[in-house]
Amino acid sequence: MNSNEVIQFISKQKTAIIASVNEEGYPVARAMLSPRKIVGKDVYFSTNTSSNKVKQYLDNPKACIYFYKRGRFKYQGVSITGTMQVCEDQPTKDMIWRFGDTLFYKKGVTDPDYCVLKFTCEQAEYYCDFKVEKIKFD
Repeated sequence: MNSNEVIQFISKQKTAIIASVNEEGYPVARAMLSPRKIVGKDVYFSTNTSSNKVKQYLDNPKACIYFYKRGRFKYQGVSITGTMQVCEDQPTKDMIWRFGDTLFYKKGVTDPDYCVLKFTCEQAEYYCDFKVEKIKFD
């Protein structure tokens, strides 16, 4: 598997697990909806500016995202390490905004509690059929 195939794989999954590092140095994992957009090796998520993960990423941008597909007889998973950037600029917020987002962000696309997490992939470990492949993103 190469980095383009990793991107294709994650773009088809409905759930993402993202991990940050808390103030004590421990990893914290959370389930998120699938990425809003993937551009090259950048993966975009929407979230609340007031969330703990935003503070954690501002303090330490090291991050991991994980995606999996569980079939009847086959399990595939990919763990990707990289960095997470908190984006509060309007063009980035506009880029991934969706119609139904007002359910979460009452003031719309300019809501101060709406921000974008931009994850930049550095390397991945893909697991399938008892084998692990390491993939670098260039």
